[in-house]
Amino acid sequence: MGTPTPAKTDAAPIRVLDLFAGAGGLTRGLHSASDRFRTTKAVEMDPAAAESYRQNFGGVVYAGPIQDWLRDEAVPDVDLIIGGPPCQGFSTLGKQDAEDDRNVLWREYAKTIVRAKPKYFLVENVAAFMRSPQFTHFREATLPGGELSDYDFDARVLNAADFGAAQARKRAVLIGHRRDLPFPGFPVPTHVGRHRTVRDVLSNVRWAWDAVELPEKSIEVGGRQMAGVYTTTDLHLGRTYSPISLSRFSRIPPGGNRFDIPYELLAPCWRKHTSGTGDVMGRLHWDKPAVTIRTEFFKPEKGRYLHPEANRAITHYEAALLQGFPLDHKWVGSKAAIARQIGNAVPIPLGAALGKMLLSAPGLQ
Repeated sequence: MGTPTPAKTDAAPIRVLDLFAGAGGLTRGLHSASDRFRTTKAVEMDPAAAESYRQNFGGVVYAGPIQDWLRDEAVPDVDLIIGGPPCQGFSTLGKQDAEDDRNVLWREYAKTIVRAKPKYFLVENVAAFMRSPQFTHFREATLPGGELSDYDFDARVLNAADFGAAQARKRAVLIGHRRDLPFPGFPVPTHVGRHRTVRDVLSNVRWAWDAVELPEKSIEVGGRQMAGVYTTTDLHLGRTYSPISLSRFSRIPPGGNRFDIPYELLAPCWRKHTSGTGDVMGRLHWDKPAVTIRTEFFKPEKGRYLHPEANRAITHYEAALLQGFPLDHKWVGSKAAIARQIGNAVPIPLGAALGKMLLSAPGLQ
């Protein structure tokens, strides 16, 4: 399963600037929609993710904070800006922190819009973004006299499963446009009522993992050694589980969760909590889309990440496939670093649907 081959066209390239680019999930989606999307520049502060991006899409990536890039480099004129500012400060997962410095990175995105003068911009984030103060500030910036007064936008929560991802990942998608151009619309769902399932993606993957650790490879990045370069096929990696963990897994039936574990095998904290989410220590369902693949998908205690039948969590390989990454996508970094890159990515089918919609936008045809 390699990268889909986009349709060839003689139309003009669409110049793209990718902010908070990660390992390139959104770029991969656009490129799979059409070879007209040409990444002019990408910005990513995590060194491992930035190198993964470079390995896949060339040396267009700036490896550092967006604030430093705006200070040190000229911002190119582009047709389209894409990206998802970090969401941890207002995510519904964990403790929300209104003072989290990451909450203000939308301002750097706005500064980039002003300097790059795109025809369109695309912001992807957690669904909670639309209820955050940052979303309100972004909207206020487009009002008369605001920093982005030449632009307007609309936003909607989209489910990646509705566009062909085998994952029920709901994300806020904000699409902005210059006021002299009409709003291009949102992509039309293609898979409502016929979602792709975990079985569709993982049925042919061997239950036994290949290894616990990554193969011993290294690459020099910015004067330091990093693990890599790997392809998706190198990532069928497991963990060494304790006997009690294996005993717990064995007692969880298909579709089950921590509530199926006998009392004597429960951790003390679980014995005191007999309600709450049913996803903790849950098994993925063969015949449903996966839950949202997050950065700690390899920890069953973090969510519904147990294999549908095998007594283990899903592997990095399986998580990458559920995100839609092709077998030849390249990865750099430790197991934990690559897991973050996989979990933080935009599902490839959702990115492709957004790309196909933008191809018909006025000014990009």
